[in-house]
Amino acid sequence: MNHREGNESYANYAYHHSETLEMDRSAHGRSSRFHTAPLQFPNQQNPFDSPDVQRRWEQPEIIPMTSIEREHSLSRSPFTNMNPYVNETGYVNSGFEPMSDDSYSSASAAYDGYGQRGASFTHRIHRNSETSNEEPAASKRRRTIGVSLRLASLAGLNLSQFSIPGNELSEEEKEDKIQLVSELVTLSPNERTKAIQQLTMNMEEKREIRTMVELEIGPHALETDRKIKGCTQLLYNILFALRRFRENMFECFQSVHPWHRSLKIIGGKFGTSVLSYFTFLKWLLMFNIFSFLVNFSFIACPQFFDLGVNNLTFTGLELLTGSGYFTRTVFYYGFYTNSTIQVNPTAKAYNMQLAYFLTIGFYMLICFLCLVYSMAKSFNENFIAVGILSGDAAKLLCSWDFNITNEKTIELKRRGLSTDLKEILSEKMHYQRQLSRKQRIMRCLIHLMGWIVSLGTTLGCCFGIHIYSSTNFKIIHKDPNKEELEKQAATLFLPFVVASINLFIPLFFSFLGVMERFKYPRHEIYVLIIRNVLLKMSTIGVLCYYWLVTVANHVECWETFVGQDLYRLVVIDFIFSLLGSFFGEFIRSIMGTHCCRKLGIPEFDIATNVLGLIYAQTLAWIGLFFAPLLPAIQIIKFFIIFHVKKISLMMNCQPPRKVWRASHMTTIFIFLLFFPGFLGVLCLIGVTVWKWKPSKLCGPFRGLNVPYSSISSFISIIQGKIYQLNWLVWVYKNLIENPLFFFVLTVILFAIIYLYLQIIDGWKMMVKLLQEHIANEGKDKTYLLQKLTAMKGKRESSKEQLRKINLSEQKDRSTP
Repeated sequence: MNHREGNESYANYAYHHSETLEMDRSAHGRSSRFHTAPLQFPNQQNPFDSPDVQRRWEQPEIIPMTSIEREHSLSRSPFTNMNPYVNETGYVNSGFEPMSDDSYSSASAAYDGYGQRGASFTHRIHRNSETSNEEPAASKRRRTIGVSLRLASLAGLNLSQFSIPGNELSEEEKEDKIQLVSELVTLSPNERTKAIQQLTMNMEEKREIRTMVELEIGPHALETDRKIKGCTQLLYNILFALRRFRENMFECFQSVHPWHRSLKIIGGKFGTSVLSYFTFLKWLLMFNIFSFLVNFSFIACPQFFDLGVNNLTFTGLELLTGSGYFTRTVFYYGFYTNSTIQVNPTAKAYNMQLAYFLTIGFYMLICFLCLVYSMAKSFNENFIAVGILSGDAAKLLCSWDFNITNEKTIELKRRGLSTDLKEILSEKMHYQRQLSRKQRIMRCLIHLMGWIVSLGTTLGCCFGIHIYSSTNFKIIHKDPNKEELEKQAATLFLPFVVASINLFIPLFFSFLGVMERFKYPRHEIYVLIIRNVLLKMSTIGVLCYYWLVTVANHVECWETFVGQDLYRLVVIDFIFSLLGSFFGEFIRSIMGTHCCRKLGIPEFDIATNVLGLIYAQTLAWIGLFFAPLLPAIQIIKFFIIFHVKKISLMMNCQPPRKVWRASHMTTIFIFLLFFPGFLGVLCLIGVTVWKWKPSKLCGPFRGLNVPYSSISSFISIIQGKIYQLNWLVWVYKNLIENPLFFFVLTVILFAIIYLYLQIIDGWKMMVKLLQEHIANEGKDKTYLLQKLTAMKGKRESSKEQLRKINLSEQKDRSTP
């Protein structure tokens, strides 16, 4: 073997970046082929920091242990000397010279058995067994048992290097064994069990030691230990059973989880950007299911015990208009009674006014908390923790699940991993083109013109909706000669106009985005989302003004009329969503593949579809007060939309040509749903409850100045009559009606937010410092590798010169 092959570890840079290099830097590490992480104990000096080891580390002539072993294994007989560091003339390298017996004895007491440090003890046994044949085997066993005794007191360290088989134990060995037993007796039952389990002996020897320990402890203490063990084992079994139950329930939940596999397929083929839409849709569906259960349980079900007579006939047109037969059902506000409901004279009365108000308020509070929690969680995962975790390396090296055996699942996992890696790489690629000043000015002017056109279009649409809604309302209610069916059909015009605007104007905004040619695809998505949000929220604002000003002043039961308008808006928006998927994706796909190939296969418009979901959910939240069962329609709508969009996506759309990560998109979606969606709904319901006078002839709040008066009436009733609820009266008068309480609460909330932001900044700074430290460590290793490579080159050149000199001398001697 030549010298280059014997020192291949220096040429392997992966070797120098591994822990093996750290092991080979010390005499202890070079004596063992196996490397285990050393255990660190307090007040314990690192043996590698000793002056002797540092002196040997500074030696310029260092040869790896494996190379020395290979050279000596070929050049010498293995039976003459088993020490790889010693030859006939002495030590090959002073850096590998073992410690003296005194230094070893002082260090072995503290470091025997701890990973690399324990390897020096094995090397000493190995060296002494070859260099000194006079040492008996009993002495070796006594030394092994002594080390085992010291390690047993630490309860559970590796003793594999000390297990040396032999014959019958001598008296000294028996004494050491007794001392080991005495040390084990002082341990607790759990520590004693772990220490015996960690001893590298055969089962008979372990049983013998355990029997000796039990005899030493005595039957009474042993019985106590068994009771403790029994209680501990029972507790462990209970915890294990609970853990298995939780895992089984989680697996069952995953198996029945709606669209779990569908979401994996979508994410694997189209990436996280498209997947974020479907995840958001599923999340909104859960919201509406909870809303329907709450409203149906506490508002609709009690009203079934006080149903009136519905003389209207069902014609089928009600499925589109929401009026007619549905008007006198529990679907709308106007059908509910304002009195208490009592099933029989002995049962307690059910206050419908209080139940209606508190149910809506409770649901809004739960939605507020869920939205805030979801925003905080998503923000922490996508904006804060993303800089702490090494996601790129982990995704590349550690993301594959080797437990997968199903071929379809393997292919799905492979596609998902491939798409994630493409997204990561696209994030790393930066736009390197340098624009001149004139080009930058032109680009800014183009963006400015795009914003002017989009804002002007939004204002024009809002003005048109306002004019048309007022005109249409006058046509419907000022002409008493019209039939009921004609009036119902006329009410569909306003939702049709609004849905048409929400369908075609976002397409125009998308065209503007293409013309503006944004630098990054995410910027284009964000701009489209902002423009669509302004359009849809402005539209809802104009409609709210129309309902609270025009309708509330001219319709007797205006709450029911508003509920019917919201029903029509939700249904027509659902129909237009289906038509958009058909014409915008299916027809476009056929045209792009058969008629005009320049169009190509369409991509999934994330911004438009997500804003459609936020718009629909905002309408559903507004309708909670005017149509308590409107979430049932929303559930059906979202369920159908999910499957239609999924089929259209798989058949008609292609994966995004510009692959980009959408880790921040979920946070943006939830934030847009919270503001301006949810907060705008709270403002509208707050004005309706605290400021607007309810209808005099219908609804649970008829006869009151404002719906909030139902709470004041309830407090006045229980005050002085029900002493158990005096605390509720005090809370209402001193907290609810006190503006100072809400001011203090707001200050505390902002203080918590400020503190949280400061903690986030501290985390980011710490992550930055740690990353700089890691970079500096890499530079240090690179510098050391360069030095080692240079030393290796000098050494090889000197050896080559020495070899040439020897060859020339041999030639001179051979020539006469």
